[in-house]
Amino acid sequence: MRTLFCAISCLFVMGFHLNAQNSPDCRTAIPICADATIDGVVDGGGDVDDFDPDVIRQTGCLEKGSVISANIENNTAWYVFRAGTDGQIGFHIEALGSPVTAEYDFALYGPFDQTTGANFCGNISNGTEQPIRCNYEVNDTNFTGMGVNPENGQVGAPNVTGSQNTYDEFLDVIAGEVYFLLINNFNTNFNGDAESFTLTFTGNSVEADQNTALDCTLRDEFLGFDIIACEGDPTIVLSALNSPAGSEIANITWRVDRDNDGIIDEILVDRSINEEDRTFTVESPNSGRYFVTIETTFGETITDDILITFYGIPVLLPGEDGIIVREDLTNADDPDRYVVEFVVDGTGDYEYAINGGEFQDEPIFLDVPPGLNTVIINDKNGCGTTEPIEFLVVGYPKFFTPNGDAFNNFWEVKGIEELINPTIFIFDRYGKLLKQLGQTDTGWDGTFNGRQLPSSDYWFRLDYERTEQTVIVAKTVRNHFSLVR
Repeated sequence: MRTLFCAISCLFVMGFHLNAQNSPDCRTAIPICADATIDGVVDGGGDVDDFDPDVIRQTGCLEKGSVISANIENNTAWYVFRAGTDGQIGFHIEALGSPVTAEYDFALYGPFDQTTGANFCGNISNGTEQPIRCNYEVNDTNFTGMGVNPENGQVGAPNVTGSQNTYDEFLDVIAGEVYFLLINNFNTNFNGDAESFTLTFTGNSVEADQNTALDCTLRDEFLGFDIIACEGDPTIVLSALNSPAGSEIANITWRVDRDNDGIIDEILVDRSINEEDRTFTVESPNSGRYFVTIETTFGETITDDILITFYGIPVLLPGEDGIIVREDLTNADDPDRYVVEFVVDGTGDYEYAINGGEFQDEPIFLDVPPGLNTVIINDKNGCGTTEPIEFLVVGYPKFFTPNGDAFNNFWEVKGIEELINPTIFIFDRYGKLLKQLGQTDTGWDGTFNGRQLPSSDYWFRLDYERTEQTVIVAKTVRNHFSLVR
């Protein structure tokens, strides 16, 4: 749906400097391409801490600094680019100013496959994704980057702490791969004044054809990639200033399709440009597809759209709609097999674990043990994990061991309290009645008239009642279990 009706060609002339706005938020990283030098800025601590300083204290070679209020991010700018051809990519980050007060570091994340719809920035911020190139060295030149330092000719190498080599190796890329670049001014910017730099791409891909080395159609997606966020996350600031029009905006319209169903629900802004309209702030939890239409001072029209989805901690549907016992002792064709399904209220990417086991993607569990169990549900977008949720499965153990060790000493129907008027009869293999149990009895201890019975298979009959379409129906279950000594 992203369309550039008429690009402003003068912005794409070789050697022209592009004035890029700053985005301190990975989610709204500025899309760039290799056909021009980018004039960038860092302007203070940033609006969004992508790395929680209480959780992520190091990522790649970047570390949390000694400043209490700072974290790994400090006066940062985020960019995103997509490889246009196979080849080799590098870049120079040159600190500007007189005198130069910034000392830039960087971290490069990727490669990412845009077609997967994964939460790239979420995975970066929680530490799942680590940088593939990174530099945090003390800088005695104005340059840092990947490739060869143009100021002193120092060749990039894998980062080694204390090496004072501010350049990392060139990167081999494949067309279509997406990379996120964090540029970080480690020096604390106490006054919040913007500090500028230039970003210039290098490498044999650029030398071969700088107009195709990076995929410049990414500039048409100036609102960025679709965003997955968590309820309660900081606001998301969408910027029309990242479009090919730059600041040459005469009129702007912001609209939203809240259900992403192709129907515009609300026109949010539609007027001649005011300074504040150049950006639009999306607050949690206002999910939807957001559209912008820009009319430039040159008479062109540029559009873009972005889908923003907020997820929260998973919530089961209430009651029996959320925890569905597909099969247990009362309704299973195979009374030894218990099946439970969990239904979450939401459309997140969830995984499930019962009784402290491994997570699985499927919400249906086979061979669930009888009795009281717990399930934990995790949102794989990083938006939260439930506390253990208890659920009950009516069933019986296939064996018990009455050896006095305080474990598994009694045989019983677990969850019997869920049944109406239950009675259990226990027999030996010849049909002799050994024990009768009611709803409040502890269970059978493996004795008859005070005498311990031998290891063997024993049979039971469970009689109970159940309501079916407002009618009380008598039910009977027959099966066997093992006594093991």
